[in-house]
Amino acid sequence: MTSPFTSDLEQTPANFTQLTPLSFLRQAAEVFPERTAVIHGTLRRSWRETAARCHRLAAALAARGLGRGDTVAVLLPNTPEMLECHFGVPLAGAVLNTLNTRLDAASLGFILNHGEARALIVDPEFAALAQAALRDVEHEILVIDGCDALAPAAARLGSVTYDELLAEGDAGWLPEPLADEWDAISLNYTSGTTGNPKGVVYHHRGAALLALGNMVTWGLSQTGTPPVYLWTLPMFHCNGWCFPWTVTALGGTHVCLRRVEAKAIFDALADHGVTHLCGAPIVMQLLLGASAEERRDLAGRTVEFMTAAAPPPSAILARMEAEGFRVTHVYGLTEVYGPAVVCDWKQAWEALPIEQQAALKARQGVAYAVLEDLMVADPQSLAPVPRDGQTLGEVFLRGNVVMKGYLKNPRATEEAFAGGWFHSGDLGVWHPDGYIELKDRSKDIIISGGENISSIEVEGAFYKHPDVAAVAVVARPDEKWGETPVAFVELKAGAQVTEAELIAHARGHLAGFQTPRQVILGPLPKTSTGKIQKFLLRERAKG
Repeated sequence: MTSPFTSDLEQTPANFTQLTPLSFLRQAAEVFPERTAVIHGTLRRSWRETAARCHRLAAALAARGLGRGDTVAVLLPNTPEMLECHFGVPLAGAVLNTLNTRLDAASLGFILNHGEARALIVDPEFAALAQAALRDVEHEILVIDGCDALAPAAARLGSVTYDELLAEGDAGWLPEPLADEWDAISLNYTSGTTGNPKGVVYHHRGAALLALGNMVTWGLSQTGTPPVYLWTLPMFHCNGWCFPWTVTALGGTHVCLRRVEAKAIFDALADHGVTHLCGAPIVMQLLLGASAEERRDLAGRTVEFMTAAAPPPSAILARMEAEGFRVTHVYGLTEVYGPAVVCDWKQAWEALPIEQQAALKARQGVAYAVLEDLMVADPQSLAPVPRDGQTLGEVFLRGNVVMKGYLKNPRATEEAFAGGWFHSGDLGVWHPDGYIELKDRSKDIIISGGENISSIEVEGAFYKHPDVAAVAVVARPDEKWGETPVAFVELKAGAQVTEAELIAHARGHLAGFQTPRQVILGPLPKTSTGKIQKFLLRERAKG
C-alpha cells in the first residue's frame, strides 16, 4: 500500500530553508535594531549598525572576487572586527579561517598555505607576526590591515585597511540564498603539538545547530533580560564555541576584550553587567587569584561561567561557586564545534555537601540536545562499556555537530570516522545515570604494575593544595612496575612548598600506587592555546 505522505508533499521555498547561523544576524537587526550589540572600550554599536557593517564586509569581499569555497583568514583578537568576520565572510560565500594569535610564524605560514587563504585580515598588534608568516606563503594573498582603535600602532602591512574595505561595500547588499547547508562555513586548525595541525571543516548546518544547542544548554532566551556576554574565550578557538552566532541569535550584547586579564574581566563584570562568559580552567584560576585591587564588587549577582578543557579540579569548582560564579562544565573538541557534552545539573544535587557537588560537576555529563549520540565504548569493537562508573573505554560521538572532516587529509578523516562514530581519543567511564567522566587521553593513561592510573585523578589531588597553580602528571619508565607517575607542578607566585610536602599531600588523597614518588617544581610548557605540553614532559621524565 502506498503511503499518503509520499505523493505530492515536496520541499518548496515556503517550507524548507537551508540551515545557517547567518540568518540570526538579520533577525537581531530587525527585532532589536537599537539594542546594544557590541561594547569595546568606549565604543557602542547597535544591532542595526553591526548588521550593516557585516553586509558591507560581505559586499566588498564579493566585489573583489571572493566567494563560495574561498578561504578568508583572520589574525585578530576578540574585537568587533573579529565578530563581524563571523558573519561578513560567510555572507560572501567564503570560508572563515580564524588563526590562533599565539602560534609562531612557521605554523601560521603552514596554515595559510594549507588552507589556501586568498585574503588575510591582520590586527596591527600581529602585523610583524603576519609579515613573517607571509614569507612562507606560496600564493598571492590580499592583506587587509585591521583598524581597531585599541590596537597598538604598527606600520601598514596590507594594500587596504579594514575600514577602507568596508567603505567599498554596500550596507544594503544581499547575498544569494545559501545553496547547501553542507557548505563549509569555517576552517579551524587543531593545536599541533607533534607535527602539523589538522584543518577541521565546519558546515553551516552544524554551526547553526551548535549555536542553538548553546542556548538550550545554558538556558538562554530572547525573552526577559538578554545575555551580556564577555569575550574571554578566544573567538579563534572553535569559532568561540559558536557563541558569536549564539549571542547574536538572542539579540544579546558582545563585550569585546583584547586581553584576558583579571582587572579587565572584573571591570567588565561590574561596568557592563556581564551575565555570561566562557573559559578554560586557567581563566578560573585567574579570577580566583585576583588581587584586592583588581577585584570589583558584583553586588551579589551570580555570573554564569562555562568551562571546558581538562576537567576542573573539584577544589577550584567549589571556590568559584563561593565567589559567585555558577559553573557549567562542558566537554568537546575542535572536531565537534567546541562543546557538545554538558554536565547537566540536577536539582537533587543541591542538597549535597559542596565538595560532593563539585565532584559531580567535574564530570563531563550527557549529550547536548543537538548531538545525536554519545557513548563510551571499546575502541576496537565499538561495543559500549558497562555503565558502572569503572570500566574504561573511549568516548565516541556522532551527529550533525560533528565536523565535515579534515581538509585535504582523507586518511585522518577515515580513521576519525571509522565505524560510523567520531573517535575522540579520550578515555572515560560511563556512570549508571548516563553521565560520562573523562579519565585521560588514550596516550596519557599510566599503566603501573598492571593497574591503570588516571593522570587526571592524580592531578586533581595536587590541585587541592592551595599553593598549586598548575600540574601535569605523566608516566616514567620503571623496571619493576613498567611505568610510575611523576608530577610536574607549577606553584602560585610567592608560594614556598617543598617536594616532600606535595607528595605527602597527594598521598592523603590517593592510593599508594597512584601517588607520584617524585614531584618536579617549575613552570610548565604550554601550547599556544594554553594546553600543557605533556609530550615534552614525558621526554623530561625519561631522563
